Amino acid sequence: MTDQPQNIRASEPRSKIKPRLGRDATVAAACGLLVAFMVGASYAAVPLYNWFCRATGFNGTTMVASAAPESGPIARKIAVRFDANVSGGLPWKFVPEQSEIEVKIGEVVTVFYTVTNQSARTTSAQAAYNVAPLTVGAYFQKINCFCFTEQTLAPGEKREMPVVFYVDPALAADSENDGLKSITLSYTFYPLRDPAPKPLAATETDKRKGNL
Repeated sequence: MTDQPQNIRASEPRSKIKPRLGRDATVAAACGLLVAFMVGASYAAVPLYNWFCRATGFNGTTMVASAAPESGPIARKIAVRFDANVSGGLPWKFVPEQSEIEVKIGEVVTVFYTVTNQSARTTSAQAAYNVAPLTVGAYFQKINCFCFTEQTLAPGEKREMPVVFYVDPALAADSENDGLKSITLSYTFYPLRDPAPKPLAATETDKRKGNL
């Protein structure tokens, strides 16, 4: 009795076995493509998410503007608070020059942050940013910001970095923000890989080799 299934399978015509093998190969190829797609998607997820946040203001991501609003400032004012943070492992001191200011909605404002490299080596970092409440991200327009580029500081170097922004007058037309009194702009610097040493010019003595 136990040999019956084997006899039945052995008696199957070859014409039925070939389509089955073809289906198995198709399924294996589809699984391979799916895995490759998932791996590629995992690498693309972060830049796509960042692009989506910048385009929509999602999760408190601020917007990027090229000029002041055409309508100009309006009478309504709002307080803007400034927060500064440094991730672990980065030997920098990072502070806003003012902790809070009051601005007119639609008014272009320039504020400054100060950062100091407290270590004895050159270090590089880049800032991530957002605003709170998170729903205000779509209305917080930055014209100029140090967060768009990598920052490299020499040992002991202190640098003053400007932020130019305005609060979009469209905020005043959003009924959900009628009671909004303040916005917090927050930055956090994260360390980057140490920059590679610059090659010396051909006519410059390489002091690292010493006198031979």
